[in-house]
Amino acid sequence: MTVATTADKPAVAWPGDWLFLAAACGAALLLAALVWLDGQPASAALIGLGFALGIAFFRAEFSFTAAWRRFLVRGEAGGLMGAFLLIAVAALAIVPVAALVPGFGGAIAPLGPSLLIGSFVFGIGMQLANGCGSGTLYTAGSGSGRMLIALAFFVVGSVIGSLHLPAFLALGGADPIVASQYLGPWGGLAATLASLAIAAAIVGARARRRGANVLPSRTIVIGAVAIGLLSIAVFVAGRHPWSVTFGFTMWGAKIASALGFDLSNQPFWQWPGPKRALTDSVLTDTSSLTDFGMIFGAMAAAAALRPFARADWPPLKSLAAAALGGLLMGWGARLGFGCNIGAFVGGVASGSLHGWVWFASALAGCTLGIRLRPWFGLSRE
Repeated sequence: MTVATTADKPAVAWPGDWLFLAAACGAALLLAALVWLDGQPASAALIGLGFALGIAFFRAEFSFTAAWRRFLVRGEAGGLMGAFLLIAVAALAIVPVAALVPGFGGAIAPLGPSLLIGSFVFGIGMQLANGCGSGTLYTAGSGSGRMLIALAFFVVGSVIGSLHLPAFLALGGADPIVASQYLGPWGGLAATLASLAIAAAIVGARARRRGANVLPSRTIVIGAVAIGLLSIAVFVAGRHPWSVTFGFTMWGAKIASALGFDLSNQPFWQWPGPKRALTDSVLTDTSSLTDFGMIFGAMAAAAALRPFARADWPPLKSLAAAALGGLLMGWGARLGFGCNIGAFVGGVASGSLHGWVWFASALAGCTLGIRLRPWFGLSRE
């Protein structure tokens, strides 16, 4: 995705773009006001932080999906290095605070078949859809009709995954392994930063062997630092690392319930957190609030910087890839305990080993997804 601004075309091409800009800002403010009036000032802040994240992702064109594809196909490491920098910034606060401050927690998950299968399937889906959890949100918000389709099927896949997750967890696995539980808060932080340095060294060595770019661009560095700092702010406001996909699962479950499907007897929806989310208002779910804010922020940025939502629709095969990719991502995210944000960024930034396992398995899934892209008329590049 590129920001279309040229010398002979104004940044805002027609007055209607200002309407989209005003609508995005107004919707975010209204939603924040409703949450604030409901006595949830910290949750209201999450909408503003999500709004800022939408702008940051859009302006930096920060993409996990394209960065992983460039690394796997051409060996370019800049995008992955940017992700490692983002995680390092977030970890500086998340690891010690989660270990030392009551009421705060990290993103941790068990190791087992559910994690491996879910993340692998997610990797396939992200290359077909051409977006991940955060990528789907901000590109859909910025006016991509293709990604609106991916988002809709992401929601459907998430609900299906919620029905299958208990059976996959019953296959067994190992308890979560968190660095701070073994090494203390500061030792855990040191181990987390060391793991990121090792990963960067491995990725950089592969890039150099292929004669490809190693270092991230200035835009990616700025974007990574900004998103990392915003991730810390989301952690402070929500008392948990930033997550994306649980909100999708809840939206789908509420829609299914409104259509007459009773999910309350399903094992996943009897667990305390999901059970509460299913019965409470969507405005009480921190993941959803950040998601809404991110959509509005990306919409505002896109409307301010380019003609909004007037690109031609892609071919039918490309739309089919978006739908299938979204479905696979939703299912995989639920089984794999999140997406690039909740599982990879949040997991590694919490010092949890599952974050690295998720990354390795999702990267393998991306390899297969890249090979499938030409079937849908998409370039491997």
